[in-house]
Amino acid sequence: MAIYLTKESKVLVQGMTGAEGMKHTRRMLAAGTDVVGGVNPRKAGRSVDFDGRAVPVFGSVGEGIEHTGADVTVVFVPPAFARAAVVEAADAGIGLAVVITEGIPVHDAVALTSHARARGTRVIGPNCPGLITPGQSNAGIVPPDIAKPGRIGLVSKSGTLTYQLMHELRDVGFSTCVGIGGDPVVGTSHIDCLTAFQDDPDTELIVLIGEIGGDAEERAAAHIREHVTKPVVGYIAGFTAPEGKTMGHAGAIVSGSSGTARAKKEALEAAGVRVGSTPTETARHVLEALDVLGGAAPDDAARDGARDGARA
Repeated sequence: MAIYLTKESKVLVQGMTGAEGMKHTRRMLAAGTDVVGGVNPRKAGRSVDFDGRAVPVFGSVGEGIEHTGADVTVVFVPPAFARAAVVEAADAGIGLAVVITEGIPVHDAVALTSHARARGTRVIGPNCPGLITPGQSNAGIVPPDIAKPGRIGLVSKSGTLTYQLMHELRDVGFSTCVGIGGDPVVGTSHIDCLTAFQDDPDTELIVLIGEIGGDAEERAAAHIREHVTKPVVGYIAGFTAPEGKTMGHAGAIVSGSSGTARAKKEALEAAGVRVGSTPTETARHVLEALDVLGGAAPDDAARDGARDGARA
């Protein structure tokens, strides 16, 4: 099992013929993703060869769905055109839109996420690495070779920390890893993923990665306390951020104690979440929680490596 993305998912790539679209489409195909087409009105009717596989280019998302049965789109278009791209996909009836594009104006992010929600389309992102179900499908830019299938569900604001925790826990493996993005407005929240992982029978433990800014993690903590029965391990980035300074990250808006790493850590711990002080310590907490759950666990060398890294 997995959430949102499986081996049956049929993926379109909006912006496939651009430099980033080409590069990551090739990587998605290599990871086993069923990429069934690209979308570019100016190149409709052509096809692009990816290491011997010809992927057709359609003039619209609707045309792509009609010809292929696609149910996922990955958006690599420039910021100025991202809102129109997602609106087009939602109006065509796509089930999932993974918006990799960064730099989308907040006004456009509000518009595209609300429009998609009204049409029944789930948006992941914007400004996110996408999601991967190891061994099944990869929609976005997550490196496919740093984790195997397993029992952990991961939801993260940070792309880099998504990759790091996947690498730290590569010997255990993941059901699905979702990078939701760290912008002020995103289409899928920690709570959405927590709910989905709670309902997924093959996810035994959930890792939640947050960062300073906003109150998403505090709201997630309240949800965990009331609705999540599976163990949750957390990590919050930003403890060393200086007080009274404007942060560069678009989502890192801190006012007083609200939005600080300490406030988020305290809220999560009050809900029973073990929160690591480093990614490696977070991985150690995961291994210890899995030991309590029982069943297959990583070999002793992997466990000892995580523990040694945490002590260092």
